[in-house]
Amino acid sequence: MTLQVAFYRVRQFVSALLARVSPDALREADEVLPPDARKLFRRMCASDQRHSLNVMRTLRRQGHTEPDVLAAALLHDMGKSAARLYPWHRAIIVLSAHFAPGVLAWLIRGEPRGWRRPFVIHRQHTEIGAEWAAQAGCSPLTVSLIRRHQEPLRRAPQDEAERLLVALQRADGVN
Repeated sequence: MTLQVAFYRVRQFVSALLARVSPDALREADEVLPPDARKLFRRMCASDQRHSLNVMRTLRRQGHTEPDVLAAALLHDMGKSAARLYPWHRAIIVLSAHFAPGVLAWLIRGEPRGWRRPFVIHRQHTEIGAEWAAQAGCSPLTVSLIRRHQEPLRRAPQDEAERLLVALQRADGVN
């Protein structure tokens, strides 16, 4: 881990601890999301809401106005709310992914029960989030983007959905 990456991760950890979401920011999310999806957004912890708003704003600064990708930006991590993921869980996930991938593989394996629940839910959050988004009335494209947001695309985008997926992944990566 380079010093620059370490500094970024420390800043990310502190930001998660101090995260707040203003009423204006919640209204901004409401303008993008279907009514039932607004409830899902509000179930997310403040740090995930803040992160998701930042991802959406990054996409907007890049010129994206497509409602499906903006909604996916807001909801891409909502599956994590199926478990209480504290900042220290996230620190363990990030550090073990870099320094001890075998430990992370062990932590995320199995059923989401007991003390390993947050780690297993972290692994499953894309599928959980996609299912919840579909139930909340999000478009099939939004659901697909949520489901695939951590899936590497190993070739050039072939269509609009893949172009939006890459844009979402890049915006997520810088936030």
